[in-house]
Amino acid sequence: MILRRNFCKAIAAAPVAMAMPSLLRSSFADEASSIVMMSQHGLPYLPMMVMDSLKLVEKHAAKAGMPSLKTDYRTMGGTQSLIDALISGQMHFGVTGVPGLTVLWDKTAGTPNEVRGLCAVQSMPFMLLTNRESVKTIRDFTDRDKIAVPAVKVSNQAICLQMAAAKEWGDDQYARLDAFTISRSHPEAAVSVISKATEINSHYAVAPFYYYELATPGVHNVLKSYDTLGGPATNGTMIMSRKFYDANPKVSEAVFAAVTEANDFINKKPGEAAEIYIKTTNEKRSSQAEMAKFISDPDNVWTTTPQQNMKYAAFMHKVGTMKRLPDSWKDYYLPQVHALPGA
Repeated sequence: MILRRNFCKAIAAAPVAMAMPSLLRSSFADEASSIVMMSQHGLPYLPMMVMDSLKLVEKHAAKAGMPSLKTDYRTMGGTQSLIDALISGQMHFGVTGVPGLTVLWDKTAGTPNEVRGLCAVQSMPFMLLTNRESVKTIRDFTDRDKIAVPAVKVSNQAICLQMAAAKEWGDDQYARLDAFTISRSHPEAAVSVISKATEINSHYAVAPFYYYELATPGVHNVLKSYDTLGGPATNGTMIMSRKFYDANPKVSEAVFAAVTEANDFINKKPGEAAEIYIKTTNEKRSSQAEMAKFISDPDNVWTTTPQQNMKYAAFMHKVGTMKRLPDSWKDYYLPQVHALPGA
């Protein structure tokens, strides 16, 4: 129940802010003329980088008769920071994991502050890595270990680790590994695991960080998220408030079209997408060819279709993290993706 209380406390602290801040308005149907979009670190946020580099939101807004829409892209350090930004009204669109979306929807559904997913951004695995030789499975973790996740108890990785614990020891033991987790950004966690210079010896990592960590002598994989979830699963989803969506249908459609085009670009032109990633992140370790190889990894599905969402929701409801169990993933996604073959 800790996860639900964390979300409830944060939301209760800012009930007015959830209504979104005052916005500059355009002359087109009184829609917003400026939006803020937030993401985090790593390859899962490549679609956002492509959208920014190619000005895709602006392109689709112009097609809808809004040639002056301005988009401000920002990067946060972790899941909780991004959720706080949504709650406080500092952003209009953000990419976070399915657990963040479902708990926010659970708390706000039917209220003026309802949170929904606009679309998936991609499906990608995360890898639970360690530099401790004796840790072969999750059963081997002890109080000697610190497992870095983007946010304890609320991130994709934290919930997936709980799901793995429930699978291993039983549902009543789902929080068994929580005490070993610690909140760190992916770049910081990767440096810790590679250098072996801090208390953090393990990391539930996203690409490209897990590629770099696995290339380090003494670092190995303990668990892959797809093993727990049963196949490709949404790693990032675009979240927003229903109130902003209703007030800004053309802006919302432009963002959805931009994510769709960005994924199409990545699928067709991984080399050019790699160049955008390297330039945006100031990546020094990988060449364009190596990054293109990471992008084209068969595990990575560049799609707006939600995948394996209900597995998260069912688990979180069962252990008490969510009060209500949605009938379908469509309950917490907006109509743009309802016709897609989601799961």
